Amino acid sequence: MNALIQYALYLIILVALAIPLGSYIGKVMNNEPVFLSKILRPCEKGFYRILGIHEDEEMGWKKYAACSLAFFFISLFVLTLILKFQDLLPWNPQGMEGLSWHLAFNTASSFATNTNWQSYSGEVTLSNFSQAMGLTVQNFVSAGAGIAVLFALIRGFVRTKASAIGNFWVDLTRSVLYVMLPLSLVMSIALVGLGVPQSLGGNITVDLLEPLAVDAEGNVITGAEIDPEAGTVTLDGALVEDAQIITKQIVPLYPQASQVSPKQLGTNGGGILGNNSAHPLENPNPASNLLEMISLLLIPAALCFTFGRNIKDKRQGIAIFLAMFILLVIALGVIGASEQAGTPQLAQNGAVDIAAGEGNIGGNMEGKETRFGITTSSTWAAFTTAASNGSVNSMHDSYTPIGGMMTMLQMQLGEVIFGGVGCGLYGMIGFALLTVFIAGLMVGRTPEYLGKKIGPKEMRMAVLVCLATPIAILVGSGIATLLPSTIESLNNAGAHGFSEVLYAYSSAGGNNGSAFAGMNCNTPFLNCSLGLVMIFARLVPMVATLAIAGSMAQKKKVAASAGTLSTCNPMFVFLLILIVLIVGALSFFPALSLGPIAEFTQMIGIG
Repeated sequence: MNALIQYALYLIILVALAIPLGSYIGKVMNNEPVFLSKILRPCEKGFYRILGIHEDEEMGWKKYAACSLAFFFISLFVLTLILKFQDLLPWNPQGMEGLSWHLAFNTASSFATNTNWQSYSGEVTLSNFSQAMGLTVQNFVSAGAGIAVLFALIRGFVRTKASAIGNFWVDLTRSVLYVMLPLSLVMSIALVGLGVPQSLGGNITVDLLEPLAVDAEGNVITGAEIDPEAGTVTLDGALVEDAQIITKQIVPLYPQASQVSPKQLGTNGGGILGNNSAHPLENPNPASNLLEMISLLLIPAALCFTFGRNIKDKRQGIAIFLAMFILLVIALGVIGASEQAGTPQLAQNGAVDIAAGEGNIGGNMEGKETRFGITTSSTWAAFTTAASNGSVNSMHDSYTPIGGMMTMLQMQLGEVIFGGVGCGLYGMIGFALLTVFIAGLMVGRTPEYLGKKIGPKEMRMAVLVCLATPIAILVGSGIATLLPSTIESLNNAGAHGFSEVLYAYSSAGGNNGSAFAGMNCNTPFLNCSLGLVMIFARLVPMVATLAIAGSMAQKKKVAASAGTLSTCNPMFVFLLILIVLIVGALSFFPALSLGPIAEFTQMIGIG
């Protein structure tokens, strides 16, 4: 009952904050006055003057797409140079070397696409300059680009017989200046107050409260008696040879709060620290955990309500929201139940029952922080893979086979269970177009959506939006599993090893960035292939969405008739969920059967 209350509380808080934020974002992108206009409007106009942007200039979909692609590739190029030559740039008190060409390409592709996959550990790889001026900047603008494309699509549905769908540079500016920056500023201040560091001073060395002893291989010797003054380590009365006593610890200090905020709010997920949001310096307590966890889905959920507001039919936004919300609740329920039940091996050995005694919660606690437990860890896992965020406060590699499969499946569905900021919603609208088209074929009518007839061009583009992610994931992971070098990068064999490969490409293709771990991805092939998958899965749906927007804007509105399929009732929500599951889940069923499903059957003694 305690767990159910927590799950319900997290979801209620999310919805309560998303509704007013959705209204605010809608006003901002329509250039309506908001409470920040007096402060930010002069800054916005000044920015336009400096860069020569004509605010009133409108773009057709081809020019809008060209601008968004140009911005992406320039960002990719500049960030690659920053990472490759960070040793020559300032703010590098740790003396970090430049990244290899393939790791620089992978990381730049990752952050420019809003994926934020990391084949490295941030605190021992990147300088302050790379973190703040490279990655953090992309945390803002890659999220802003997703919001911009979404609003181009919204204008396509709203406008009639028009050739323009907005101005990319204006949309990008407003999404960053009015949405991402204010929210990130407030959240950064709150995180600093909760104990998240914000520093450019570099690492510091501190004394441990208790000394540790490690053997020659670096493993901690538990239960040993340590005498730091004499420099001896004894275990069960015997002197341990070649043992080393550790009395100091390096504390990694970076501008963390200012990167954590946009990484969570912008569904970025890439952290400074290798342990990500499981690290106490990034997520120190339950209050910071709640704040960061709600922010994972806040803007994607709010945009559903923005969509309904700006097309002047709130029911349409609520219908899309409910489809996403129901899928999220199902995934959360499966993950939570699987982790609470543990595995047959845990139950057989009494680990679940023992852990559940004396006030503990039991279940599968491997890879989870004891300060967060199963409930909060499962909620974060469901939220972060639904939001295409990718930050973690527990290790998904240690989840039960079914729990881990659900995190993987949410990414494989095409990042449409809320998904990334902007891109998640326009991905789900692609599925909505596919749904009304199939329903129209069933009743023999020309399909319509939001008063616009859907023709062959829109359907071809919608299919690209829906299938780009499955194609990228399946082709990429299929090629990777054929190479011996991939097998050598795995720490696990068999079904779990295959799951690690499939999860990596699902994360890259699903615009997520989280990892199953247990796999060394910092190799030339994996870095390059994952980078290309990220670029393909980001740019193809984006351009296809803009093509839909341009085509829809040129159409006229048609009056609803008795045969028009309602797209805001429970039946449509059910059909939309069904199409998402058919296209997404069935596409990956063979692959999942070789990975987590096979591992599950082996655990219960079937395989």
